[in-house]
Amino acid sequence: MRTIGIDLGGSHVLATIVDESGDIVDRSEQDISDHDVEVVSRIIGEAVDDVIGRSKKDPISAIGIGAPGNIDAATGAVRYSPNFGWHDVPLGARLRERYSMPVFVANDARCATLGEHAYGTGRGTQNFVLLTLGTGIGGGIVAQGTLLLGNMCGAGEIGHHQIRAKDGFVCNCGKTGCFEAQASGTGLIRHALALGPSFPRSTLVSGKPEKLGSKAIRRAAEVGDPHGLAAWTRYIDDLAIGLANVIAFVNPEMIALGGGVAGAGEFMLAAVRPRVEELTTMVPRGQTKIVTASLGNDAGAIGAATMARRGGLTTKEAAA
Repeated sequence: MRTIGIDLGGSHVLATIVDESGDIVDRSEQDISDHDVEVVSRIIGEAVDDVIGRSKKDPISAIGIGAPGNIDAATGAVRYSPNFGWHDVPLGARLRERYSMPVFVANDARCATLGEHAYGTGRGTQNFVLLTLGTGIGGGIVAQGTLLLGNMCGAGEIGHHQIRAKDGFVCNCGKTGCFEAQASGTGLIRHALALGPSFPRSTLVSGKPEKLGSKAIRRAAEVGDPHGLAAWTRYIDDLAIGLANVIAFVNPEMIALGGGVAGAGEFMLAAVRPRVEELTTMVPRGQTKIVTASLGNDAGAIGAATMARRGGLTTKEAAA
């Protein structure tokens, strides 16, 4: 049974057809430059029409979509999406009317978590956490084999617990020192910029600081650049604090790290694992594996398709 999985991002829509093995058999990606509801709905439709048009011999049973923001899982409405400026947008209803098939909508990070748990690094675990270290920090929690949703489907906003309330960076959510503000890819850039005056001869922030990227900082650290190393060290300290907190909150078997910064692979893991061990106090040390995620940018679409196959995230089947 094949389902469509859609990953709705700030700058793109990825529509996929996913088979029962979790493999993507077709995909269509469309750019987004305008977050107007009508424009985004049209672009989603174009991407879905594209893959359906090439799959006439293989019927599609349902559609799943991962969207940013707080989602009403029962109706598929986007209650609030700060990145899109949406309030109470009936996204699920729009797609159901257009395609006359079941449509399920959930938060994009929760969909990515479902994908990694069902078919990626977390497969076979009962207690699992995914964190995506990109522009922000997205994530999700699997507890006793079930994706944790919370009272209003808002559980898993790990990026917004505070780790440096007094001396941290201001987060987009309005608080100071959120895990996301300190340990996302954006956080790494902020650390480098904050340390810039201490390294007047550094080439990292010369010219146009606004063009500085997290990948450049990581690469500078890897080759021993003093400025890059200093920023990376501060970043790893903040990442370790957040991960140790997650271990205290959830006590998972595994934490998988995805997103752009996780592309550092073993360079990141070798630095952060011992710091997490030092900071782990109230649960047994050494019991949580910290690894990199395996599905990459496809995790959200695969998870959305999995959600559609299981009949949503709030059914008994979804917990299987």
